[in-house]
Amino acid sequence: MPDTDDTLNDPVKPSLLNRRGVLSLLVLSGAGLMAGTQSSHAFLDFLSSFSSASPGTLKRLNIPLEWQKGLGSQLPNYAEYLHKIHLKYATVRQIIEPHTNVRGKVSNSLPPRSLWGNIRSTLRVVDSLADRLDLSVEDIVSVYRSPAYNARCFGAKSNSYHLRNNAMDIIFPCPPGKVAAMARAMKSAGIFKGGVGRYGNFTHVDTRGQSVDW
Repeated sequence: MPDTDDTLNDPVKPSLLNRRGVLSLLVLSGAGLMAGTQSSHAFLDFLSSFSSASPGTLKRLNIPLEWQKGLGSQLPNYAEYLHKIHLKYATVRQIIEPHTNVRGKVSNSLPPRSLWGNIRSTLRVVDSLADRLDLSVEDIVSVYRSPAYNARCFGAKSNSYHLRNNAMDIIFPCPPGKVAAMARAMKSAGIFKGGVGRYGNFTHVDTRGQSVDW
C-alpha cells in the first residue's frame, strides 16, 4: 500500500465497483489459493455462493413459496447452492425445512452467507453414509441453528457445531444405533474427522476436524 494519499486521485470511481467488479477482485485475490487443491475447492465454493438463483428455483426444488416469508430473500440462492452439491440421498427441501422451525416465539433462520460453505463437507459425509446404508435420508431434524434458536433447544451447547452450519441431526429408516455404528466405521476408515452422536430417534454427524463420539 502507498504511504501517501495518492490513491484518492484514482480515476476509478466507487460506482464502478459493482457486483461483477467485486467478484473479479475476489478471483484475483484468491489466485494464490489455487496452488493447493483443498484451498482451491474452498475458494471456488465461496465464489459459487454468490451465484443468483433463477426465479423458478423454489418451485423446481419443491420448496414451498411461503417459506421465503420467514427465511428471507436469500432462500432461492441458498437452495440453488445446496442443489449444486448434487446429493443423491437427501433433497434440498429436507435440508431447508429445519430452518423453518419455531420454538416458543423464536424462529430459526438460514445461515449467514459466510457460513454456507461449512455444510458442504457434512452433507457429503451424510450422502456417503446413506450410500453405505443403502437408504435414503428419511428426515433431517436440525442443520444450522441461529444463536437465539439454539438457546431454546433443550440440551444444546452454547458452542454447538450447528451454530457453525457444520452439523446435521438425521433420521434414516433404520435404528439410530446402526447409523451411528456406520458413521463411526467411516471415521475409523479415515473418510472424515468429526463428531458422531447417537440419540433416541436420530443421529448427529458433524465434520469438526477431530474425532468425538457420544
